[in-house]
This record gives sequence, C-alpha cells and structure tokens, in this order.
Amino acid sequence: MAVAAKMMRMNADAAASIVQVIEAAQQNLNRLANVASGIGGNLDIST
Repeated sequence: MAVAAKMMRMNADAAASIVQVIEAAQQNLNRLANVASGIGGNLDIST
C-alpha cells in the first residue's frame, strides 16, 4: 500500500510539473505574438 501511495504521489507531482511547463510555454508564446511579423525570418548563420 505504501508503494502504491508513493507512486500515486509521484504521478500527481509529474502531472503538476507538466502543467507548469505548458503554462510557461503559453506565456512565452503570448509574448512572441506581439513581435512584428518577419522578425527572425531571415537569419544569416554563415561564418
């Protein structure tokens, strides 16, 4: 029972972490939505 409870807690913690990552990604995308079109479209990486 103790092992099962520990596994359930770990699964809940993992799910909470995934939600946090998704929320952070959405916030970052919202910031980029306000960037002018064409920014970063042409990037010269030649050296």
